Amino acid sequence: MPLLPGAEPYRHEGGEVGVLLCHGFTGSPQSVRPWGEYLAERGATVSVPLLPGHGTRWQDLQITGWQDWYAEVDREFRDLSRRCSRVFVCGLSMGGGLALRLAAQHGDAVAGVAVVNPSVKADSAQVKAVPVLRHLVPSVKGIADDIAKEGSHELGYDRTPLHAVHALTGLWKTVQAELPLVRQPLLLFNSRNDHVVAPANTAMVLARVGSTDVTHRVLERSFHVATLDFDAPEIFQGTQAFVERLSSGGADRAGQDGVASGGA
Repeated sequence: MPLLPGAEPYRHEGGEVGVLLCHGFTGSPQSVRPWGEYLAERGATVSVPLLPGHGTRWQDLQITGWQDWYAEVDREFRDLSRRCSRVFVCGLSMGGGLALRLAAQHGDAVAGVAVVNPSVKADSAQVKAVPVLRHLVPSVKGIADDIAKEGSHELGYDRTPLHAVHALTGLWKTVQAELPLVRQPLLLFNSRNDHVVAPANTAMVLARVGSTDVTHRVLERSFHVATLDFDAPEIFQGTQAFVERLSSGGADRAGQDGVASGGA
């Protein structure tokens, strides 16, 4: 199937610092591309891959699993690591879960993690019915476009395939089990008003990660797809500052300071 216009992967060859950005479930690189372009303009080497089953039609997502999605970002991470001296992993929603798993799996090879509204757990009782329901109902209403800013649009599927939701639950379980292995500096943004991912996801990440250098910022004006919403500049600028601090030897000082919280 041809790609939807705008869903293409994005890559920029910059300097020694690499940044991998992971998009969310049923979405595409379009949702995080402005984030990547901001970092690229400031010298980073940036990769925003298209996850398997995404960016075409929702039926294509039905025949993929979380191992396929993770394998794609893992390949991109390894490629960046060969070309860059430091690599940061970032993600939106499910992409945040993928980024956290990369950190857990690759240890010190990951310089830092930045996530926006990370998805790591079931948010509704209906998810418990998915193992059976997916054999009866192929898809339900889509989750794309939860954005407060008028005129801003997320390129994502208008239907959510239930076989893929079932696969997503497997990723959640894996990420939850591995959160204590995430020991890198962590920058976490979450929207106060998010109609897709409940605040309990952020609470779980903050409670279970092994990181001692943690910065948590609450976004007051944005919905779920905050990278395309009112608070996008705060995310972009905050990530750039995070990358600069950790690339200039400031990580040790921050680690001694412990957990920082802002925006609440």
